[in-house]
Parts: sequence; C-alpha cells; structure tokens
Amino acid sequence: MAIFYHFGNASVLFVLLLSAVCVCGRPATFHQDFQVTWAESHIRQIDQGRGIQLRLDQNSGCGFASKAKYMFGRVSMKIKLVPGDSAGTVTAFYMNSDTNNVRDELDFEFLGNRTGQPYTVQTNIYAHGKGDREQRVNLWFDPAEDFHTYTIMWNHHHIVFYVDAIPIRVYKNNEAKGIPYPRMQAMGVYSTLWEADDWATRGGLEKIDWSKAPFFAYYKDFDIEGCAVPGPANCASNPQNWWEGAAYQALNAIEARRYRWVRVNHVIYDYCQDKSRYPVTPPECRAGI
Repeated sequence: MAIFYHFGNASVLFVLLLSAVCVCGRPATFHQDFQVTWAESHIRQIDQGRGIQLRLDQNSGCGFASKAKYMFGRVSMKIKLVPGDSAGTVTAFYMNSDTNNVRDELDFEFLGNRTGQPYTVQTNIYAHGKGDREQRVNLWFDPAEDFHTYTIMWNHHHIVFYVDAIPIRVYKNNEAKGIPYPRMQAMGVYSTLWEADDWATRGGLEKIDWSKAPFFAYYKDFDIEGCAVPGPANCASNPQNWWEGAAYQALNAIEARRYRWVRVNHVIYDYCQDKSRYPVTPPECRAGI
C-alpha cells in the first residue's frame, strides 16, 4: 500500500510495508473495532456506521474505546470538531494503558474556544505513571469546518503526533539516559467529548455557554495499524512491522521542516519552558526531546 501526502509544492510517497505480523487496520465500520464506553444515547452512527456523531449537553458527554489494546503502531482518525462557540468543551483522542498509578498515555485534547478564536490542541505523554508533559499548539485552520486527520505514531524509537501528516510533537526514546518511555504496556484507543470549563479555555476563565448546546463532534475513517494484544509473542518487537522500519525511526527532511515551522509559529505553551512549574528543567527536555 502506498500513500501520498502533499505539502505545498512537494509530495512525499510513503510506502507502507504490509508484511508485518498481526497488523490490524482500518475497520470498515465503527463497531468492528470500537465500542461505546459512556452515554450510548449520545453517540449516533452515521453513513451506515462508517462515521459517528458525539454529543455533549447539560446531561452528559460521551465516549468510546477500541475493543482491543495494541503494542506499538499507528492510530488515526478524521475528526470534525465542535463548531462556533465551543469554549469549555474538550474533544479528546488518546491512547491509554488503563493501569491506574503506572499508566502510559498519549493524548490529543482539543480545547474549545470562543467564536472566532483559534482552536488549541494540547498533547500530553504519560510514561510509567508520570505525566505533566503538556504542550499546546494553536491550529492554523478551523478544525470545525471540515474533517482533518489526527495521528499518533508509536514505535520503539519515538512517539509522533501528526495533524494532517504534519508533525506537531516528537517524544524520543531516551531510556538509555534514564528517561521513561512507554514501551512495556499495551494501550487502547479512546475518544471522549466532555465538559471541562474549569480549565480548558483560558485556564477556566471562559465557561460553557449552555444556550449553544447541544455540541457535536464527528468522526470517520478509523485507522488502527498495530499489534493487537493478546497476539503472537513476537509481534510488538518484530522488526518487519512497517512502523519499526528505517523510514519511521526519525522524521524525514520534509517532516522535520514542517515540524520546525509548527514549533516556531504555532506552539503557545511548552512545559519544558515553564520555569514556574519546573525551576529545574525536566530531564527529557534537557535530552532534546
């Protein structure tokens, strides 16, 4: 399988090797690989199950999760976020080991805003139970006007968060330097739409305007390519899995250029630079993550 990504005047061909062991990918419908975990009445299938609508109102938010957990791979979804005045709402897409105190977790959290203000996406990484690694990026488009693709790539070398194939965050495996990296626990794929107006928009200063409710977010093109657990014992460490290949162990030249562009122009918060929270720079920041 080959996929073309287009960046301005440049096109990049990524060849995905399909010889991997236990590769699970691209369900035809939502219910093949996912299940509702919270407030089934607020999740509606659309397009014959190929997409879903999530609803938030004063009674409830809602959520769903993958039926299986995975060890390494790539997960992505096309999401159209809550339009208009979405302040105080959070639409989340994340991976989670669901292991309480020692959980691993990789987060996309889309923070709503007042009409006309940019949407902010917050990413966070938990490794061996330790999180508080937040970064925030103002999106350079209106993510409520149309669907955009949000992707988490996770392998033995690094974790990369992508927006429309543009990397917005990289977390490298620096275990050799004593820095925790999530590689021992399988993670499920989750998504929720919920009220978080105590912190989501301008630190909680902007509250949900319930007169604008209900709020809706839309999902389609669910894509999971990874090692489902339980599965063959060698799946997660098999070097023939395409996501472990040489082409995916670091950003390529075009991705690196786009990543620098995001970091220079769209990052509005980076915990590595927050001296009030971290007078001593966290070790992963000193390692150049």
